[in-house]
Amino acid sequence: MTSSSLNELRLAQVEKALEPFETLSGKSTPPGGWLRSIRESLGRSLRSQAALLGVAFATLQQSEQAEADDRITLAQLRKLAAGLDCELVYALVPRKPLREMVQARAEVLARQEVMGVAHTMGLENQRPSDTFVERQVAARRMELLRGSWARLWR
Repeated sequence: MTSSSLNELRLAQVEKALEPFETLSGKSTPPGGWLRSIRESLGRSLRSQAALLGVAFATLQQSEQAEADDRITLAQLRKLAAGLDCELVYALVPRKPLREMVQARAEVLARQEVMGVAHTMGLENQRPSDTFVERQVAARRMELLRGSWARLWR
């Protein structure tokens, strides 16, 4: 399998795995965090939830605040979610499609390389036409995308 097809396969697999999360992009956490919001919606007090979990009232209070402040660990959040009969679902949701990120990066690198050469040629009064430069950028972008994508980010 070529590096290009391996890149495409990995990308397709991750894009497929991310599909269920796309609708969550841009959504915010409830004020006070999910732990508090769900606990309160179930009508549970901090004391009753702490007792159910077998932790001190102050510990649960600190944990809920840590979640609201983005300081809680995933392990701790997972444990507290289970105490609310919830499942912690963790994902990184890209702001734009991964394929678009890869193609944009290849475009930037290709343009930098080709424009560097075109600039040098321009200094020698041999600058190629804009059409030629754009064809070279497109060709270099395709070449970069056919190779290992790890090279795009060095």
